Amino acid sequence: MKSRLVLFLVSVGLAGSLCANESAAQESAPPPVKQEETDHVQAPRAELAPQATAKEEIPPKEAEAPVAPASAPEVKAEAPTLPASPEQPVEISPTDRDEIASLMKYAQSSSDDGRLDMSLIAYRQLLSKQLNKAQQRIVLLGFARVLRKKADLTKAAAVYEKVLKDYPMEEDTPEIYLELGRTHRALGAYKSAIAKFYNVINSTIKLPEDGASKYRQLAKTAQFEIAETYFLSGNYAEASRFYSRLRLLDLAQADRARAHFKAAYSLSLAEDYLGAVTALRAYIDQNPDDENVPEAHYLLAISYRRLQRPLEALVEALELLRMEKTRTAKDPKRWAYWQRKTGNQIANEFYEQGDFPHALTIYQTLSELYSEPSWRLPVLYQMGLCHERLVQMDQAIGCYQSILDNLKSSKGDGTQQSDLSDLSRMASWRLSQIGWQHTTEQSLYLLLPQQHSSPPPPATPSKNDASGNPPAAPTPVR
Repeated sequence: MKSRLVLFLVSVGLAGSLCANESAAQESAPPPVKQEETDHVQAPRAELAPQATAKEEIPPKEAEAPVAPASAPEVKAEAPTLPASPEQPVEISPTDRDEIASLMKYAQSSSDDGRLDMSLIAYRQLLSKQLNKAQQRIVLLGFARVLRKKADLTKAAAVYEKVLKDYPMEEDTPEIYLELGRTHRALGAYKSAIAKFYNVINSTIKLPEDGASKYRQLAKTAQFEIAETYFLSGNYAEASRFYSRLRLLDLAQADRARAHFKAAYSLSLAEDYLGAVTALRAYIDQNPDDENVPEAHYLLAISYRRLQRPLEALVEALELLRMEKTRTAKDPKRWAYWQRKTGNQIANEFYEQGDFPHALTIYQTLSELYSEPSWRLPVLYQMGLCHERLVQMDQAIGCYQSILDNLKSSKGDGTQQSDLSDLSRMASWRLSQIGWQHTTEQSLYLLLPQQHSSPPPPATPSKNDASGNPPAAPTPVR
């Protein structure tokens, strides 16, 4: 028992101060959200809304940076009508015993199969019967879990609370606290959720020693959930601190890498861009094969931009875009998503701030990534705009003409042709504008010859691409 007490104190020390220190935390409560059937909490991914120039595929795990919700009072669960726990053993007839066993089996199987309404009906019928203490606990717990799956979170929380009150310190008490904490978090009651996760840690010390390994794992999970709750509540500085502490625990490599990434990501969301750069660099160096590496490159490029370090942002974006195929082959959809997102956003920011050479460099690299017209042609249009701003009219004409030639010769489906029809009109309009501008300049030269040493060179449409090379054969739209 003494050794378990030491282990518990170490775990709590890494997780931070106990609930007494949590009372000062700010409480936030957005509208209730639907509770997923799985208990695994996957953290949101960065979405900083670039002005995309081309369609972006949704990655395998898409998430958005959470927005700190408005302050609200703690959510209080309204308990449904539940039977009182029997004080004395209940005598159950053989007929009732068989009916209860059948209903319990049906309720559980219906829940497992996703027939939640039928499962609720069965659990309500069970709650109206005379059950012994053990049966009532099983039924109440199953009832709470089905309510949670149905996103009836307020009632689910009330039933969980009754189970914990009437049946304290059972072997699965830490798991029930964990489920209750997640339920409160889904309701937006972040302060209560954190308190419940601390209860997971507290309850493990009072349980039998033969489950020490399981309880240690539950304590680690609770600490992850505390960090996730701070993250979801918008308290990114505190989230980063807790994620950093998690890296000191004896975790699997994948979990340690995820904690490292989330600590760095939290710093970025907290606008501590200098700290984020340091943390992201360390994460990439120590976990080069982790699934979050492409997103880390994106966050690193964005952090450099926010620090007004454009050259480093350019280098980071180009490094991601030019990543070796061997690195991206493991999860090509994820790498493709973050390559496109990073290139689009960084190039657009350079363009909007008048840094056309750097914007053009990224757009040219983006155009070489993928050959499908729905991606490449919008990028060519952006390249044309950059060439115009740099007064490189022949190259601009080449980009716009290449768009029209590809769309004219492609034999894609009607949907894709419709999606690109606006691009075709825009490219045609840009060509007409360049022609009008050249005609106007020639007319001004004829009217005011003394102000010109030589007439302006004609701007004739070029059949070459933006690099001066003959255009490649158009890629058929599939």
